Amino acid sequence: MARDYYDALGIPRDATTDQIQQAFRTLARKYHPDVNKDPGAEDRFKEINEAYHVLSDPQTRKRYNRFGEDFRRVPEDWDERVDAGARRSSGFDGSGRAGSRVRFGPGFSGAGGINIDDLFGDIFSGGGGFGPIPGADQEAILNLTIEEAFRGGRRQISLDGRDYTVNIPAGVVDGQRIRLAGEGGRGNGDGPAGDLYLVVRIAPHPHFRLDGRDVITDLPVSPWEAALGATVAVATPGGEAKVKVPPGSSTGKRLRLRGEGMPNPRGKPGDLYTEIKVAVPSKPTARERELFQQLAAESTFDPRRGR
Repeated sequence: MARDYYDALGIPRDATTDQIQQAFRTLARKYHPDVNKDPGAEDRFKEINEAYHVLSDPQTRKRYNRFGEDFRRVPEDWDERVDAGARRSSGFDGSGRAGSRVRFGPGFSGAGGINIDDLFGDIFSGGGGFGPIPGADQEAILNLTIEEAFRGGRRQISLDGRDYTVNIPAGVVDGQRIRLAGEGGRGNGDGPAGDLYLVVRIAPHPHFRLDGRDVITDLPVSPWEAALGATVAVATPGGEAKVKVPPGSSTGKRLRLRGEGMPNPRGKPGDLYTEIKVAVPSKPTARERELFQQLAAESTFDPRRGR
């Protein structure tokens, strides 16, 4: 981890959910690689995206606040496991056996700390008589762009100093989990290792918005294209497509391209929706101004009345 997640977002440790979200949106707009071509922008964007997805989840944030950079190595049910160990250490586990004493320090390293590999082994093995304990399933965030989620494919990722090759299905959606069998927490004794689940988080995009598997994008058109109709190019996550703008189209009109949204390995793909945005020249030439003046003089159209 490059640095503290709160520092990465520029927020205090007691920040509210709304403050976390607002900080992320502000930084994402500034550092997204599609709008910021600085060589370090992509790494900065990945950093703030990871920080957001950790701190925006209450349970993940709780583990991060407690264990710092080692939070991913802690099972999600660590509260329950520690409670059980504390009962055993006090002689209240119902078996009449005394367990090992568990001591927590400020983290997993430094003075007063504990070793993560020893933590749950001290609670559940040794004198406790529980035998082999399977390793805990673990989760990590897999940050993807919309284009990466659309295409899928093999990808190399690095987590906690270990490299993994991940097969990403085409059309993964935000929140979908990808399972890496046997790559989770180590078991105690002869217990099998747990699984590692990669939770997909799709980063905000400057041009595309997702609604399930549907993709929504803006389509700028000129006044004459909107008035007379035209066939224009539109960007999609899978490349360029053509769309017909009907004559008399106004800003806000939606055009639908069936099947051009996110793929679906198990069913119907999403659609692509383009929202028309009528744009005018910001600095019209003298001839353009003259033609617009002629149109204004000839036309009886009143946009306030719709006719």
